[in-house]
Amino acid sequence: MNRSTLSLIAAAVALAAVTGFAAVTAPGGDSAKADAKGPARLPVERSSLLCPAPSLSDLAETTYTAYTPKGGDAGAKAGTAGSAVLKPAVTPLTDGTPAKSTDKSDKDKKGKKGKTSEKPDPNKAVITLKEPGKPASATADGSDAPALAGSADGPLAPGWAAQQTTVVSAGDTRAVLGTRCTEPDTDFWFPGASTAKTRQDYVHLTNPDDTAAVADIELFGKDGAIKSEVGEGITVPAKSSVPVLLSTLTSAAADDLTVHVTTRSGRVGAVVQASDAKAGADWLAASADPAASQVLPGIPGDATDVRLVVYAKGADDADLKVRLAGASGSFTPAGLDTVHVKSGMTASFDLKNVTRGEAGSLLLAPTSDGGKTPIVAALRVVRGTGDKQETAYIPATAAVGDRSTAADNRAKGSTLAFTAPTSAATVKVTASPGTEGGEPQTKTYTVKAGTTLAVEPPVPSGLKGSYALTVETQPGSGPVYASRTLALPQDGIPMFTVQTLPDDKGTVAVPAAQQDLSVLDD
Repeated sequence: MNRSTLSLIAAAVALAAVTGFAAVTAPGGDSAKADAKGPARLPVERSSLLCPAPSLSDLAETTYTAYTPKGGDAGAKAGTAGSAVLKPAVTPLTDGTPAKSTDKSDKDKKGKKGKTSEKPDPNKAVITLKEPGKPASATADGSDAPALAGSADGPLAPGWAAQQTTVVSAGDTRAVLGTRCTEPDTDFWFPGASTAKTRQDYVHLTNPDDTAAVADIELFGKDGAIKSEVGEGITVPAKSSVPVLLSTLTSAAADDLTVHVTTRSGRVGAVVQASDAKAGADWLAASADPAASQVLPGIPGDATDVRLVVYAKGADDADLKVRLAGASGSFTPAGLDTVHVKSGMTASFDLKNVTRGEAGSLLLAPTSDGGKTPIVAALRVVRGTGDKQETAYIPATAAVGDRSTAADNRAKGSTLAFTAPTSAATVKVTASPGTEGGEPQTKTYTVKAGTTLAVEPPVPSGLKGSYALTVETQPGSGPVYASRTLALPQDGIPMFTVQTLPDDKGTVAVPAAQQDLSVLDD
């Protein structure tokens, strides 16, 4: 009997199925080669981002800013222009209903600019990025601005970032609400949410795909899991977004909750909009993946109240050391030498005005005998007092890694905070051109081990419009964690928002491919 055997040993990379819609193809040239020490790093060729519906307020004014840094397209195919577009995340219309125009010169029957009752056009781009190194922006007004979904490919995909910043000038929801548009995924943790009577917290679920997704929402309070059949099997239709009010999932009023979002099928983008009747509102982004240690960077120096919320995942309790990394070193906040978090439960700790005038970052790590129980964590940060308060959230975050970008910055009001928990770090910060003009600027910073460095970032010379800030960890540097605070004060209220800066995942490791083709005859 003759038998032919084909033996093919090949390294395959499959990125798009679950996390981030990123894809990579190994192009030709030196950039695609892996050395004997390990895999090559190649730029992704496709990225996906989702932005939640901005606000329910008719007074909301939203700015979208998109940006891809230069230099991330080393492996892109020659002559490939690429595209990066965000469109309304709404189900395509099939009943003949006219789509809403986004042209501000249009008028409805009442003569009000930009206001119509029809649905947004899912095929009309809200914001389009044309080239790396130059940001683009767009605006939307009112409560009918939709969630957005989109993708970037070619040279615009590596490091593609988008920011959504909303200003609500009056009413119970007056605030600055900012969030990084995020990649779709299947698993999210949100410590710091609430169903208290003074809060209105919504989980926004956005589905970028052509088929429906099914999601579950679990709630964990100080006594463990909170039963709620309503949070199971939530359908998110194709190309659409669903807001879920947390207080409709349970009758329990809890000051501090951890929200866990998973999908049974499909993938979604998830983020929590947290509104407080007395202290404004902001977006609560997902915590970094559960881990034994977490870093929460960039508490403003003038914070008047800081609250830490931690959830312990797994079978064992977590005993944690709490350190605050300030400008000159790290110390233990008074009364918080260690904290104990029971397994499967949410614990909260009032840190009050822990920073006392200088920006800081919170470092959580297991005690020497505290085991390795994975945790998720977030900070609720308040600035101002009385009826002049504003709130923002700082979730635990991953390190900057190679590079990260904060897409929306103004001429004034931005602060970058860097912390180096274990060893000194060096970062290069590049200010892009403005959306309407200006020349890029670059500055390099060194962060001492165990400290937090807060700086006013470089601003493009001749700036017109808004601009992006890109942070790059330099060779030989220790790990660095970062956040960007954007302050937009109004009427004596210190309105602000904070976004963490994890690695942009603009490159992926691709193992060297080898082939062994042989034919054996018996």
